[in-house]
Amino acid sequence: LFLEEYDRYMDLAKSGKLSQRKKEMFFQNYQTFREKQGSEEQRSCLCHGLKDLCGILEEYYGKKVFLLLDEYDTPFMYANSRGYYGQVREILSGMLSFSLKGNSSLEKAMLTGVQRVAKENIFSGLNNLMVCTVKDPEYKDCFGFTEKEVRELLDYCETEFSGQVKEMYDGYKIGDAELYNPWSVSCYGARKKLESYWVNTSENNILKNVLREQGQPFFQSYEELIERGQVTVNADVAGAYYENQNEKAFWGLLLNAGMVTIEEEIREDLYKVRVPNLEVWKGFQDLTASYLQVEEGKIDKMLYYLQTGDMEHFSREYKRTLLEIPSYHDLVDENSYHMMMLGMCVFLHGTYQVKSNRESGRGRGDILLYSRKRGCPSLILEFKYTRDKSEDLEDLALKAIEQIKEKNYSAGMTGQVWYVGLAHRGKEAAVKWEKQIDFTDE
Repeated sequence: LFLEEYDRYMDLAKSGKLSQRKKEMFFQNYQTFREKQGSEEQRSCLCHGLKDLCGILEEYYGKKVFLLLDEYDTPFMYANSRGYYGQVREILSGMLSFSLKGNSSLEKAMLTGVQRVAKENIFSGLNNLMVCTVKDPEYKDCFGFTEKEVRELLDYCETEFSGQVKEMYDGYKIGDAELYNPWSVSCYGARKKLESYWVNTSENNILKNVLREQGQPFFQSYEELIERGQVTVNADVAGAYYENQNEKAFWGLLLNAGMVTIEEEIREDLYKVRVPNLEVWKGFQDLTASYLQVEEGKIDKMLYYLQTGDMEHFSREYKRTLLEIPSYHDLVDENSYHMMMLGMCVFLHGTYQVKSNRESGRGRGDILLYSRKRGCPSLILEFKYTRDKSEDLEDLALKAIEQIKEKNYSAGMTGQVWYVGLAHRGKEAAVKWEKQIDFTDE
């Protein structure tokens, strides 16, 4: 990257406007970046190379330099997830220190990222530093596009603005501003196709790695988010997850990365957060598949059979999915299978209203799926588990269906309703089902 940046200014360096000292500095740094990769000399040059370039640009243009560093935190996060954070921190902290502190050629600098690097004192001694998070009003409308800007952009691109565009890309709240995802809207304007553009960005790849590190307390809140689209959580929006790896910091990471947005600040570090839009729901599908290490297409296929009432094929795909899930996912009780399936229910967002372990009829159903789409049945999934190798899983699955009936879990459901019993022992499973037609409230 440094070599590419120096390449951009090659013509400038060859001009007659620079002093001999600045020319020699430019070409010496350029040669080091190009020919001495991995050497101590290059490591030193990485630290001062950006500051040197600022000085060269100031001399050429006669003006102090504005320095923009986008995603400055990504190398720190990536290195932390790969186990070499210390080495990267040493180099990059040196680069940032040289570039931002005592740089007489610098007018202003702007750094953007999804995590604040604070604890490691990378910016120690730096004065006049303003930090703006997703909850702050300063620059609130610079984090994304306002609806007015979206309409103007799409009009310029000769692309229609519609409610579908709003549902897909709107919903972010920064300070008191409602914003659209700027990258996705720009891609939509250029390609004229309403689809997810943001979910494969670098932030999402980092989130996939971090999600695997979370414990049961996080997934209890995650369950509520998938079910309701919002949840109240403790979140540290001003810290950095890799400096303080706990649940509070991870929710802060999800907020800053745009996977959830603040609906309400209840008090300091306590927020009601929600999923912003349909594109981000797609992002949660991607995260879930990555966490379970099951191909996204296979989950989609399995749930397609479920919502079309093709229970034979659903049963086959469900059993196959269990076999593919890595052993580090502890499938040790009813709740673990329940949580696994509930995570997959993010794929059903928009088609079903998902309810989990809520009071229903005369008891508590495991997962209840209320159809929102004509032609799709409602479903009740009841999970059973046994360690007893002599117990018949098919009988246990039938008992789950009987429990659905006896406790009237289908109260409030109308139309076609499927009762699905799922019995487990390790990665063995039996699935039984029963269809109810034109069910009415009892």
